[in-house]
Amino acid sequence: MNRPVMLLDLDGVLNPFGASTCPEGYVEHEFYPGEGPLRYCPAHGEWISELATAGELRWATAWGEDANTLFAPMLGIEPLPFVPFPPLPFLPEQKVPAIAEVVEDRPVAWIDDNHTEAGRRWAADRAAPTLLVPIDSEVGWTRDDVEKVLAWARDL
Repeated sequence: MNRPVMLLDLDGVLNPFGASTCPEGYVEHEFYPGEGPLRYCPAHGEWISELATAGELRWATAWGEDANTLFAPMLGIEPLPFVPFPPLPFLPEQKVPAIAEVVEDRPVAWIDDNHTEAGRRWAADRAAPTLLVPIDSEVGWTRDDVEKVLAWARDL
């Protein structure tokens, strides 16, 4: 079987923007001057590295290359390939065609805080194993989410 693709969103997942205050273990940093601080958790760098050993890890975020130039250095990780999404602004369901093109018929785990009905239909209709991992944007990515994806990949 092909090595699985693991798709990682950034806002709402690594940056829990829905939290009313900066969660424990997170740091606030102004990535885009004048737009206010965003949040990141330094421990996520290790988790991302773990996922990269279990599959082909890609950013699936509107940040595009900025995920590599701005966010990855804060986590101490190497740049990752990213799914090319339409130019901003775009609707969340517009992620689906770009993701489908990148993953083709390979198994995929998609970690995102905004899985749409279009994404759920796409996942249900695929022949290849597909795992949608919903993230609460008030909480962000947790160790349980990582374990879920790693266990899924081991079971392929």
